[in-house]
Amino acid sequence: MNKEQTEVSENIIQESINRDKVIVKTSVIGIVTNIFLVIFKATIGLLSNSIAVILDAVNNLSDALSSVITIIGTKLANKLPNKKHPLGYGRIEYMSAMLVSAIVLYAGITSMVESVKRIFRPEAADYSIISLIIIAVAVVVKVLLGKYVKAKGEKVKSGALIASGADAMFDAILSASVLASAIIYFTTKVSLEAYVGVIISGVIIKAGIGMMSDTINDILGKRADAETTKKIKQLLVEEPEVRGAYDLIIHNYGPNKNLASVHLELPDTMTVEQVDTLTRKLQSKVYHQTGVVIAGMGVYSYNTKNDESAKIQNTILETIMKHNWVLQMHGFYADITKKEIRFDVVMSFEIDAKEGLKILNDEVTKLYSEYKIQIIPDVDVSD
Repeated sequence: MNKEQTEVSENIIQESINRDKVIVKTSVIGIVTNIFLVIFKATIGLLSNSIAVILDAVNNLSDALSSVITIIGTKLANKLPNKKHPLGYGRIEYMSAMLVSAIVLYAGITSMVESVKRIFRPEAADYSIISLIIIAVAVVVKVLLGKYVKAKGEKVKSGALIASGADAMFDAILSASVLASAIIYFTTKVSLEAYVGVIISGVIIKAGIGMMSDTINDILGKRADAETTKKIKQLLVEEPEVRGAYDLIIHNYGPNKNLASVHLELPDTMTVEQVDTLTRKLQSKVYHQTGVVIAGMGVYSYNTKNDESAKIQNTILETIMKHNWVLQMHGFYADITKKEIRFDVVMSFEIDAKEGLKILNDEVTKLYSEYKIQIIPDVDVSD
């Protein structure tokens, strides 16, 4: 391992440690705050016989449990790589986020059941001025907590913290609706709390489904962030030797743990030593400006020795780009002496790759029947 690679590895480890500290500290603050809110709201709910306040307390309890799971998931995700898991345990964070979303979803469903029961079997609540004040304070606390947790989550790119922060903001709105229904009952004796409970439950269920959907996408693997991929390609083609950067794939192994592979289009006159020097330089450059580790760089060579290959390339490009499902052609090389043509084609998901490949192969072969044609189909994996 050279000096630049060692520096990259050390930076990754240090960033992981710092991120771990922020997540744990933020989660602990969330746990302590939510436990206090649970105690106050549960006490008020039981004393006033208010299902809406009790459900609000249950919601805060689920938030506290979510923060505990976030801490455990973060600790497990930062275990050092080993022979069994050489790329680390970062994806455990996605599993913990899935568990958090399941808890939120369960809390929402059970709350909905209890609220509906209260609609058909209503029970009178009994609020006091002090209970209304405590609920109002809880609304303010939840707003402040939500902003704090979400900001920290965005800073360290923690899906679990961002979700918890957003959930806390939802809670503040729900608590405000509980407060409104309590004030209405206190002043008019009209009870809306069972209906407010249904609204609270619906919002909790929707939040749980949304969190679960996002986490499933992370686990399955989703399209890389367009801004990141464009930035990486821009950094690569800034080097004068690089005519193009293609087939960029980013593999995610947990938050802030991204490994990538890419193909560079380089002149056919470069030596292996020159390519080696260039790729090492680019690896360091991309990491320091994007945080993405390029673990592998393939090479396409482009013709520099004759004009005939350029004419062939232009003809083929004009022919295949007539199809709206052909997004890009790259890696083109024509060996005039050996009568060989090779290139890659990126096709959209609108057409089956085998079908598209057959159509293109037939068209190119018809144009250059004396050549051996090699077309490699690529998947539209990044912008």
